Amino acid sequence: MSKISTEKEYITSLNSLIQTIEQIQVKTVLSANALMLWAYWSIGSELSLKIKSNKWGAKIIDNYSKDLKQQFPTMKGLSTRNLVYMRQFAENYPIERIVILNEIWEQVKSNSKPLVNLIESIENKKVEITQPVVAQLEETFFINSIIGKISWSHHLVLLNKVPEMPKRFWYMLNTLEHGISKNILSIQVETGLYERQINDKKVNNFSATLPKPQSDFANYLIKDPYIFDFVQAKENADERNIEEQLTKHITKFLLELGQGFSFVGKQYHLNVGGSDFYIDLLFYHIKLHCYVVVELKAREFKPGDPAQLNFYINVINDTLKTDKDNDTIGILLCKGKNEVLAEYALKGYNNPISVSDYELSKSIPEELKSTLPQIDDLEQELNTIKVRNE
Repeated sequence: MSKISTEKEYITSLNSLIQTIEQIQVKTVLSANALMLWAYWSIGSELSLKIKSNKWGAKIIDNYSKDLKQQFPTMKGLSTRNLVYMRQFAENYPIERIVILNEIWEQVKSNSKPLVNLIESIENKKVEITQPVVAQLEETFFINSIIGKISWSHHLVLLNKVPEMPKRFWYMLNTLEHGISKNILSIQVETGLYERQINDKKVNNFSATLPKPQSDFANYLIKDPYIFDFVQAKENADERNIEEQLTKHITKFLLELGQGFSFVGKQYHLNVGGSDFYIDLLFYHIKLHCYVVVELKAREFKPGDPAQLNFYINVINDTLKTDKDNDTIGILLCKGKNEVLAEYALKGYNNPISVSDYELSKSIPEELKSTLPQIDDLEQELNTIKVRNE
């Protein structure tokens, strides 16, 4: 065997070992997180049971913290504050509630019902909370439940900021599906992502122009309003100025648009009948398998706005769309809209079009803004994705 072939074989073997170790490391971290959560839930359940049955005051947790630290001097997480969180964690997720959330999670994974209906069903299922006896819940069941799949730091964000269980469950699903970090989760909660993506009535004609379940999925992906905090533009800025800001920080723009959007280009050139036209922003959505045309208006919606967007959609369908792609979708972003006016304006169009508001500023704590990924790093990653798609 030649030296070159031996080296190639070794490199192949080394890369295989590295991949194996990395996979083991990921599984170890996930397993460790689940076991830690189980321990925290068990400790919290025991604290809750003893405090309630003995009618002790909350100050007793200070004593627990002090004595446990003496017993386990090298163990972290035994502060009074963390023990309070453990108790809150266990009381928020009694056995009965974990069972219910797991049942709904299984339905979500099987796509047996629309997501919105499943989330709403949580409110209708009353949980009769019994005394939290640890022995009633098996460790393996807890670890494999949706509660056991979310990190402790994510749980703390949700416990502190999202009291409503249906909304909290949705953020759990979103975190698991998209691998959302704790810092991004905090920002999503602060900017009301749940309300903007789930609760609010959205103006579009998807149900009339797209087949199910694509219409439901497309409607789910749309937000109203979109929040572009990173745009350093004046309130009276024109479309080109705002567009420049959006594409300058394209990764933050993509983060706000949501998972699955791949950037194709800005001022995308079209030549139709010898005339030149330019689409503000063009994307491709990986899960919807379609192009997405985005038109930006630095003013309120006008009834004639969908006509231009409809024209662009027709051209993209004829020039870029292949047999493997679904019909192109249009998103019209305006600085405000009259919903009745927008709904009437969309009637009669055969192409799927959505009208959403956008905001250039939103109050977010500075400490949360500072936790966003660095633009240079993310844009380098985006360029890699773009090259791969070309």
